[in-house]
Amino acid sequence: MVNEKMILARVIGNVVASHKNQRYEGSRIMLCRMITPEGKDTNTTLLALDAVDAGEGDNVLIAREGFSASTAATGKPGAAIDSAIVGVIDRVDLLEADK
Repeated sequence: MVNEKMILARVIGNVVASHKNQRYEGSRIMLCRMITPEGKDTNTTLLALDAVDAGEGDNVLIAREGFSASTAATGKPGAAIDSAIVGVIDRVDLLEADK
């Protein structure tokens, strides 16, 4: 289980739901694979509601905390949402390791 509040991930698919809670109407559920800061895939996948119109292949920032995820994805706090895509990442700048 992932406990981090902010996660780097890559969108790997779209989940199609024929029925879902009315609070999620109009929202897309995306399948995401966690990545390292260097952009390498990990073995962990998760579902997240898309709040920023991300697409398959996009590197994204996911908020994984109920209040933040709910507010970002639906505009209203209190929806039962654990993870929401809150940004599309253009790049990650890492500091050089001390030599």
